[in-house]
Amino acid sequence: MSKTSLFWIAAVIITVFSAVFQRYTGPTHPKRVSVTVEEEKWSFRLTRSHTTDRDFFISLDDAPLSVKGEVFYRRYPTDDEWSKVSLEREGDDLVTRLPVQPAAGKLEYYLALESGGEKIKPVDNDTVVIRFKDPVPAGFLLPHVLFMFIAMLLSNLTGLMAVFRDKRFRLYSLLTLSFLIAGGMILGPVIQKYAFGDLWTGFPLGRDLTDNKTLVAVIAWTGAVFLNLKKERRWAVVVAALVLLIVYFIPHSIMGSELDYETGEVITGQLI
Repeated sequence: MSKTSLFWIAAVIITVFSAVFQRYTGPTHPKRVSVTVEEEKWSFRLTRSHTTDRDFFISLDDAPLSVKGEVFYRRYPTDDEWSKVSLEREGDDLVTRLPVQPAAGKLEYYLALESGGEKIKPVDNDTVVIRFKDPVPAGFLLPHVLFMFIAMLLSNLTGLMAVFRDKRFRLYSLLTLSFLIAGGMILGPVIQKYAFGDLWTGFPLGRDLTDNKTLVAVIAWTGAVFLNLKKERRWAVVVAALVLLIVYFIPHSIMGSELDYETGEVITGQLI
């Protein structure tokens, strides 16, 4: 097997692993809950992200017939009194509807379930926070995701080329920076505008960690490209590749947009 093939294989493995890690550790990924009912394991997911253009339903799939319960919810972060709705059975599932919030608005909710008159642990009082966003057209969202994935793949590939002295690392540095700018600095703000109403909420306008970590990665790769224009400085490419890798290991949407219910303004820098 050629050295180039090994580079590509290693880059794909690193990229897929980091993308999956980021996806499943983010605060908007559905929370998976597993409990025991009548000595049987029952698992379901609780939504933590939803769009503003359709009703928000909590659906506990394949619920045992003995299970019933309620959902308590309130706006987050507020000191509102908890509101309560009952879970209704629809076939094999228990479902209910919660009120949709404005873009960047959040609800905090928890389940109170019981079976045979006994509470089901550890569900009771284990709160989940869901954030709402305006819908983003697929024509912008899909290219954004694709370009960011390609940028990460090329970054890992280029870093390996620099480490093992493959002369093509300069060309692939330019490609990496191009896809990173297109996906993160052009399409990224468009996605942000559609979802939460602002093009940019990172430095110096806000503390949105997603915007800020993208900015750091772009600066690192811009520096790597310029440092290698006239003379090989492979270390700069390795550093830039490591920076982007670290960026990808930071869960997506942390310290993102959040609606302040008192002022009606969207703020950034919140941990959830």
